[in-house]
Amino acid sequence: MHVVADTRGHFVRGCLTAGQRPDAPQALPLLEGLAPAYLLADRGYDSDPLVATLAARGTCAVIPPRRKRRTPRAYDAARYAQRHLVERLFSRLKQFRRVATRHDKSDTHFLDFIQLAATVLWLRDC
Repeated sequence: MHVVADTRGHFVRGCLTAGQRPDAPQALPLLEGLAPAYLLADRGYDSDPLVATLAARGTCAVIPPRRKRRTPRAYDAARYAQRHLVERLFSRLKQFRRVATRHDKSDTHFLDFIQLAATVLWLRDC
């Protein structure tokens, strides 16, 4: 599952993909229509085409380089530490049993319930 969260750790949008699909190609469709100043993502999103596209859009990519890169790219480690908000969002979503165990057979029903659970979490924070 790929998720876009705001600066407070609230769910903005997400998509489901097969487990064997790479992460980086999913970033641009998720960011369609959004203009974030920074994109915080894990190593799975480290790809030169993605970073170049983000730079052309005016978004700073805060993505640590893969360990096997020959020439590691620099990134803002202090800003990357704020990624814990996204990880907390995942753990809060998994508190809903239906999300944690994935009882839904269809992807659309599962994603719909994730959006409902995210709405409940958003309302709890108000």
